[in-house]
Amino acid sequence: MTSTGYMNATAPSSIHRDRRGPALLAAAAFIVGLLVYTGLSPYDFTTWLLEVFPVVIALVVMAYTYRCFPLTTLLYVLIVAHAVVLIVGGTYTYARVPLGFEIADLFGMQRNPYDKIGHFFQGFVPALATREILTRGHHVRGHRMLSFLTLCVVLAISAMYELIEWGAAEMLGQGADEFLGTQGYQWDTQSDMLFALIGGVATILFLARWHDRQIAAIAKHSGTPASEP
Repeated sequence: MTSTGYMNATAPSSIHRDRRGPALLAAAAFIVGLLVYTGLSPYDFTTWLLEVFPVVIALVVMAYTYRCFPLTTLLYVLIVAHAVVLIVGGTYTYARVPLGFEIADLFGMQRNPYDKIGHFFQGFVPALATREILTRGHHVRGHRMLSFLTLCVVLAISAMYELIEWGAAEMLGQGADEFLGTQGYQWDTQSDMLFALIGGVATILFLARWHDRQIAAIAKHSGTPASEP
């Protein structure tokens, strides 16, 4: 069955029979409210706008695809968590997040490590989204190939984000310093991609089986055959 056919087959079971609807609406309202609240007085509005833009895009995409391709509960929960990480980082700027200072003091670090939490999530959550799309769309067979392609996508997303940071630095000049958040670390780009890779690997190692069970449950609920990686 093609991915288009699968998506069409899931449509009747989405919004009308999905008992998660109220919880998902509450989660969306929470994220929108957080965006509005933090957007009133962020440390640097340009940085806030750049950092939360992916959250806005994700909200629009999920709302648009909910009827034809509702996601697993696990993925929805992690997307919300990732959104919070991005919004907090955009509000304070990554180099000034209070939680990061507490972590730095606890482990004797010389720089605020909150940006590494953000890049870990940049691999952790997209890895789960990639697994879900590839598995439910029947685009790949075999756990090894699925894991390989998932990590390839994670690294591609991380590299694209670093290119966006570079473009922002070229266009905004010194005004992009808060967005870059390098804190004087010359290997910041490489370490950002490493943490994204670690996040992707963590997803595969610790969440894959749980995720597969939820994907199978969605397939059973919609009356379509589950993929067999």
